[in-house]
Amino acid sequence: MNNVRYFAQGKRCVSDCDTSRPIWKACAGIVAITAALSLGACSSKQSSEDLFAGTGSPKLASSQKSIPKGGGRHHIGKPYKINGKKYYPKDVSSYERTGMASWYGPKFHRRQTSNGEWFDMHDLTAAHTTLPLPSYVKVTNLANGKQAVLRVNDRGPFAHNRIIDLSKRSSEILDFKGKGTAKVKVVYLGKAPLKHDGTHLAAMNKKHLRANDYARVASAMNYSSSPTLYAATEPDSIVEPVGETYFVQAASFSSPDNAQRAKINLSDVGPVNISPVDTGTNTFYRVTVGPLSGPEHAERALNEVALKGMPDARIVTR
Repeated sequence: MNNVRYFAQGKRCVSDCDTSRPIWKACAGIVAITAALSLGACSSKQSSEDLFAGTGSPKLASSQKSIPKGGGRHHIGKPYKINGKKYYPKDVSSYERTGMASWYGPKFHRRQTSNGEWFDMHDLTAAHTTLPLPSYVKVTNLANGKQAVLRVNDRGPFAHNRIIDLSKRSSEILDFKGKGTAKVKVVYLGKAPLKHDGTHLAAMNKKHLRANDYARVASAMNYSSSPTLYAATEPDSIVEPVGETYFVQAASFSSPDNAQRAKINLSDVGPVNISPVDTGTNTFYRVTVGPLSGPEHAERALNEVALKGMPDARIVTR
């Protein structure tokens, strides 16, 4: 099953579409979309009728005032085709690309995303065609240098070779909402936990952004100005290989003594291992919890590790 936003009769919908079936059966009424239509982007110049806002995606009940954060599921999905182009979602260890970004907002507010979360246009989220869901990316607006770490929890955009679709709030923080699009650099940082109360995302912003960028993001999202961070120092380019056994990578340290203290701190979560990683110029000591029995066990362990002062921990597989 492949959870993808499709375009049906000029409207956008989210469906668990079986890619073994023709798309016109999976999402009834799909019609050809010509290049004259403006796809997958919102801007201040938008027409009053958004051609891609529809009823295909479930909408959060109006009786529920607050939008639930996080939840959903870890999801990659099978290859799928939109408007004649095929996309290949996959697990990745790294991803860096420069291209155009767009944004989406009111017409999709409170609707379900491709991994089952609820879209909140005021949250720091984004849509990507192939990256794992949910995951973290660092997005840089190349026109002004402004940066933010965003949570990818949806599929898209599917037009004009745009590489990422940002929530309304994300486009405001990166200062291109009024223009509608911007040239950006997108760097994949790793998978995100299903739990999303802002704490972990704030920690990721603090870890990966310059101080002034983090201050702007924290202020805009009402995050704590100083979330607890365990002193992880491993370069982002060092990642775990993809496989079947689940672990929680808690942190990496330049000091073996700090790694040992972390191991003691995590001893009641599960088996803890310290692995030296030689980068050629430095040696880092990676602390992991596992092996764990599956994704649910890994998610519980991740939450426990975060509560022990390591909110930038992440789930990895081998």
